[in-house]
Amino acid sequence: MELRPTYTVLSNPEPNAHGDLYVLFAGESQTKPGHLIGPKVYDFYLMHHVLSGSGSFTCAGRRHELRAGHTFLIHPDQLISYESCERDPWRYRWIAFEGGSAAALVAEAGLEPGAPVIDTGRNPRVAVLFHQMMRIFRQSGRASHLRAAGYLQLLFAEYAAELTAAETASQQQRDDGEALTQQVLRYLSTQYAEPISIENMADTLGYNRAYLSRLFKRQTGATPVTFLLKLRIDKAHLLLREREELTIEQIAASVGFQDPLYFSKQFRRFYGQSPTVYREAMRALRGEE
Repeated sequence: MELRPTYTVLSNPEPNAHGDLYVLFAGESQTKPGHLIGPKVYDFYLMHHVLSGSGSFTCAGRRHELRAGHTFLIHPDQLISYESCERDPWRYRWIAFEGGSAAALVAEAGLEPGAPVIDTGRNPRVAVLFHQMMRIFRQSGRASHLRAAGYLQLLFAEYAAELTAAETASQQQRDDGEALTQQVLRYLSTQYAEPISIENMADTLGYNRAYLSRLFKRQTGATPVTFLLKLRIDKAHLLLREREELTIEQIAASVGFQDPLYFSKQFRRFYGQSPTVYREAMRALRGEE
């Protein structure tokens, strides 16, 4: 079914009496494929909410790919452009506003110039509040400017709530990541001498190996494989220095290496010399003492 482009805009019928917060106009449009606005600047805030379809918004040299549920805010005097997708042109609603308290509302919602996009997902209240402003302008009541300002504040309350929820979820994810990383560290630190594998560890902890490895590296800077290898080599380094009665093969087995040659190769990679040379160097130092 071919989409028919539409365009509706309604201005606030009441003048801006106090300058604190004022909605200038509100509109809705089903754009045509590739419909482009800009590059240009506005001298007021202009906010769009995507109802369906997709497109892109470019500001401060950064391009944002947007879809239904996204809101993007254009700040005054900001050079911007936005374009509808060729295959799935977007339908959006918009409002323009200004006033002394506008900047504070924008900041509280997290829609600063460097972060002008927010995803409200399936929240239906956002689109309804945009529509309510159009409705009261169409009715042209004497209190239109007050009602519109009230709806705008409710809209920013929705954005602030979304921002808080996103920050809470992000903190929870960090906390969960730290807890899982500690589990992995405890597991490897106690099981390093056994013939363990990262696959077995992931199964034991109840996680997908790829997910566990990504999360662990994000938290520690090393993959579980690299951490385990370094842990084993460090333990061997200690045994070579303190347990002279143990052979190289016995030390290798004690820290989880089944192949003494592979152990020697990895030890050299980390410490720049073979286990035998390192042990002899330690004996020579003791002899000097």
